[in-house]
Amino acid sequence: MGITVKRLLDAFLGKTVWPPPIWLMRQAGRYLPEYRELRSQTTDFVSFCLDPTRASEATLQPIRRFGMDGAILFSDILILPWALGRELRFDEGHGPRLPPLRTVDELQNLQVQGFLEKVTPVLETIRLTRARLAAEHPDTALIGFVGAPFTVACYMVEGGGSKDFAETRKMAAQDPALFDGLIDRITQASITYLLAQIAAGAEAVMLFDSWAGLLSPTSFEKHVIQPTARIVAAIRQHHPDIPIVGFPRLAGTMAAAYAEKTGVSTMGVDTAADLNLVRQLVPSTVGLQGNLDPFALLSGGEVMEQEARAILDAMKGRPFVFNLGHGVMPPTPPDHVAHLVDFVRGQ
Repeated sequence: MGITVKRLLDAFLGKTVWPPPIWLMRQAGRYLPEYRELRSQTTDFVSFCLDPTRASEATLQPIRRFGMDGAILFSDILILPWALGRELRFDEGHGPRLPPLRTVDELQNLQVQGFLEKVTPVLETIRLTRARLAAEHPDTALIGFVGAPFTVACYMVEGGGSKDFAETRKMAAQDPALFDGLIDRITQASITYLLAQIAAGAEAVMLFDSWAGLLSPTSFEKHVIQPTARIVAAIRQHHPDIPIVGFPRLAGTMAAAYAEKTGVSTMGVDTAADLNLVRQLVPSTVGLQGNLDPFALLSGGEVMEQEARAILDAMKGRPFVFNLGHGVMPPTPPDHVAHLVDFVRGQ
């Protein structure tokens, strides 16, 4: 039996693969009727993420429907603070809710001991999904992930989502010892979690830093680049060849420093970035991933094709993975996703 070539892993590791591999952030989600049916079988979102059978099924649904080159673990970045002992719920129409972390005592009470035991269901999802991919979709790579430390800290300090995460940024400025301690605790837990995901069968891992763009260059260096570099170095020590993808959303010109200093294999690029400029700023040794506007996918047709074609033209000859600049929007017709996959693969 021959060796299965996974185009996505080759691209993540710096090989130019054309047409480029494609997968989409939030490709498993509410825009799929089969996902909505599956979600209706669980009482709450956290329970859904911690049900290996259903979470594995959610991971595989877009692979069956579209034949994506990558399957990303169905879970949530806030499973990490939950596993550290913080209560977590998702309120319909309001998103995640956690008790705000604002004191040294609350930081000290984060439960590092027993962390891996609490995420055992997620690791079982990875093992189950990897086995099912091997049997049903052997060309598809399995991607694990965490939220990057700054973004996870934003939710933990704020107690949920926010437009500007003012309390988080205030803590970073006015009580740096407390905030640095929180970033350190999240960073160490992220290393532990990602190593366990890889041991369970993840073939690549991704760090989502959704709120990196809130920071000044100095703060970006301290709270985004340095923790990410620490995570990458720790993973490389054990798994030197594992692809690591970083996504510093809305990083602007700091994306160049991120790509150069963190050690990631590939950098995700958000919708706002000009790929022609990013290509010039980022070392050619770092692959790029992105960055179709989710609204273009929602619109479909010629609008989508024009934007996708511009991205493909900009990235020709460069290690590249086609993706969105953010996640699939719930109202997106699944036929638009199928059309996009066919369009990219037809180049």
